[in-house]
Amino acid sequence: MASAVGLLACPVCGEAGLTATSRRSRVGGLSCPAGHHWDANRQGVVNLLTGAGTRFTPDTPDMVAARDRFLGAGHYEPIAAAVATAVLDAFDALDARPGPAAVLDAGAGTGYYLDAVLTALAASGGSMPGAETDGVGSTEPGTGPGAARHRGPAAVATDLSPVALRRLTRAVPAALPLVWDTWRRLPLRDAAVDVVLAVFAPRNLPEFARVLTDGGVLVLVTPQPGHLDRLRRLTGMLAVDPDKEARVRDAVRGHFTVVAERDVDVPLRLGLDEAADAAFMGPAGHHLGAEELTARLSGVTPPVDVDARVTVHTLRPWSAD
Repeated sequence: MASAVGLLACPVCGEAGLTATSRRSRVGGLSCPAGHHWDANRQGVVNLLTGAGTRFTPDTPDMVAARDRFLGAGHYEPIAAAVATAVLDAFDALDARPGPAAVLDAGAGTGYYLDAVLTALAASGGSMPGAETDGVGSTEPGTGPGAARHRGPAAVATDLSPVALRRLTRAVPAALPLVWDTWRRLPLRDAAVDVVLAVFAPRNLPEFARVLTDGGVLVLVTPQPGHLDRLRRLTGMLAVDPDKEARVRDAVRGHFTVVAERDVDVPLRLGLDEAADAAFMGPAGHHLGAEELTARLSGVTPPVDVDARVTVHTLRPWSAD
């Protein structure tokens, strides 16, 4: 199986054939044949935006910490399970065992959902044994706490936040973490991956279609109207657009065909600290500080009962045939 590096294309010139240097079983840097080069930090995160910049603001360290606490407590475990099931079901439908060879998580954050997908693939026999990784996204036993269960599929994780990706390297040591803006042309070859995940993340549908194989699958997770509604009313979080699902359907037309959709409703009973984390870890964290959110919840008697309501969309690249 090709390593994660073999999936890449240079974000500057578009050349394939990137090579990696390794450092202590992690990537030390990436280079393209034309000479463009990026160094990795100590955790193996490669910032491909160096010198390019972006108009978007990455999640702050405090926002990332809030997300890590909230997800680590298992509150969204049913959503992660639904994402993993969507991937497995899509390949079962095509009788495509032993499973996908390459996964892109676009907007991966701390790697919570990617971890669930790779773990499910391995448990189902959907991983490719004996993969070589050239020191990137190492799958050799002993390279990290999740290495043994993630042996096989090459995984690329992109996010705008270097802080989030540093946490991802601990949760999903098999993945190649890249700092990148999802709204730009993705730094992958055409038809490079079998699965794209976009969970509560930007949806660059033309690029997702470009990098997916013909038999590949895109799994989107979008919030439904009413998602965390009580928490929204208590804290001033932005409401979900009531027309969001219609807009998603309009956006995918011409790029993807909807294969399946599953609504997931997760009742949550949260303490005040957990409720503050749930609000702060999302877009509200960019315009409402943690102290402000905590203050707005200070008069609330716990627990805070709220529903997480999302739709898991399974899509395949559109074909005129």
